[in-house]
Amino acid sequence: MPSHARPHRGTIFVEDAEILEQQRFAAGQRVIRLHAPKCAAAARPGSFVHLTCSPDIPMRRPLSIMRASPREGWIDILYKTGGRGLTALAERHPGETLSSLGPIGNGFMPQQARPRTLLIGGGVGIPPMVFLAEVLAADRTTGWRPLALFGSEVPFPFVARPSTLLVPGIPDGVIACMPLLDGWGVPSRLASLAGLAGCFDGFVTQLADAWLASLDSTALAQVGIFACGPTPMLAATAEVARRHGVPCQVSLEEYMACAVGGCAGCTVLVRTPEGPAMKRVCVDGPVFDAATVFTRESEPAAAGA
Repeated sequence: MPSHARPHRGTIFVEDAEILEQQRFAAGQRVIRLHAPKCAAAARPGSFVHLTCSPDIPMRRPLSIMRASPREGWIDILYKTGGRGLTALAERHPGETLSSLGPIGNGFMPQQARPRTLLIGGGVGIPPMVFLAEVLAADRTTGWRPLALFGSEVPFPFVARPSTLLVPGIPDGVIACMPLLDGWGVPSRLASLAGLAGCFDGFVTQLADAWLASLDSTALAQVGIFACGPTPMLAATAEVARRHGVPCQVSLEEYMACAVGGCAGCTVLVRTPEGPAMKRVCVDGPVFDAATVFTRESEPAAAGA
């Protein structure tokens, strides 16, 4: 087979990744840090790893990368226990090793013409947004102006606090942030239906809609949206983007078996210039143009997360 037919050859690595740390948060949420230097060096916001959670569970689990340090060789992954695999992963300890396959997939592609990047994450869809925020904050050459909005139905996997960064257009009283992003100089705001202090009382997509509605046409022309989360949230995000005339990229979540394009078990229907086509979320995505995936006919009725 010619090399051009295998675009991912040489970019996905199998490593014995040592567990460096497991942090525990409410509602079965965990952040695991793995020493996986090859993956860390090649990871991009939106890419993921396929992990073997336990020696007696052969099926790997796909998990988004939240942070990566090429210099120190580690990656961070946020996950939520549920099912046999991730429950087993939560029981692994520092010093043990996991088989890691990654990084996999095409990541987000911000456009310099739209430096006002709106990052929307829901639940376990938060990690790629944190990764993208860190990369944009570190890039001093383009003048990115990211704003991160996170939503969750359970307590967040971090200790929220009032932000030190002002965000014009955000409703009064919505001041809770992710401290890590505040430290990078990236403003963030939180949405929840759980009545959490300082959070927007509603869906994160409604908070995004309110902020976008506060912008004039000149500002909107500089905005690009990037999102990851449950499918209803992504569908609602696509509708918000369409209503405000803003481009939107979404990272899809699908069940995967091989995660390298061989089984075609994670295909989704995507509109292309040549007509409808089935694309593999693992290697053709997981990031897609929202307008090619979520048409008005295909969107679920749920409002968001």
